Amino acid sequence: MHSLQFTAESSSNGMAERDFTVGGVPGVLWSPASGADRAPLVLMGHGGGTHKKHLAMVGRAHLLVNGCGFHVAVIDAPGHGDRPRTAYDEQEIAALRKAQAAGEPERPIVVRYHARLAELAVPEWQATLGALQELPEIGTDGPVGYVGIGMGTAIGVPLVAVEPRITAAVFGLMWPDALVEKAKQITVPIEFGMQWDNERIPREASLSLFDAFASKEKTLHANAGKHFEWPRFEADSAVRFFARHLGRTVTSPA
Repeated sequence: MHSLQFTAESSSNGMAERDFTVGGVPGVLWSPASGADRAPLVLMGHGGGTHKKHLAMVGRAHLLVNGCGFHVAVIDAPGHGDRPRTAYDEQEIAALRKAQAAGEPERPIVVRYHARLAELAVPEWQATLGALQELPEIGTDGPVGYVGIGMGTAIGVPLVAVEPRITAAVFGLMWPDALVEKAKQITVPIEFGMQWDNERIPREASLSLFDAFASKEKTLHANAGKHFEWPRFEADSAVRFFARHLGRTVTSPA
């Protein structure tokens, strides 16, 4: 098992921020600045082309940490953030840019590339979770959630399908092609988001992925708008979802 090594620490906006590595994979852990109280852990998967400290990740972390007192962790996906791109990464990204410039379908490229990233990232996430649970403020007996939109779903669905320590998850905005069989293995509570007028992912594709989850409790959030018009209030909804399923009370973030 890889150990967790903290590499930097700071504090702002009510959150303590600790950079870490696990087996060479860089990540960040946000916790309440008021102290290292025992609390549930929420794992977050970042979007394609971004990184662990993207503004969307920091914003979600602020809501989860200051709103519920959770600990929140993100790691850089392979080829993202502080991790170098491989020749394969460069090849797939170039193919995607070429397809987009020519107005050709991007779906087969994104699905293929994200499936490969998931193969690499799932064991990294499992090792990271094990290392984080060694911390006394998290522990091995506390509930764990996962939230990831876009590429965070492409990696998160395979992760939640094989990881029994994760007890609730929020997904959305991803094609079902490589995920349906994995989704059928998931029985934990799910909140799933889609954009009804998505120009990239047809509503039928989103609905088929939502339908595939075997969870007895699953909620579909369908919002009007295109792919990049994902409403910010869905982040607030995710906080309430995790509060219900991880056993916390929502307060107003500072």
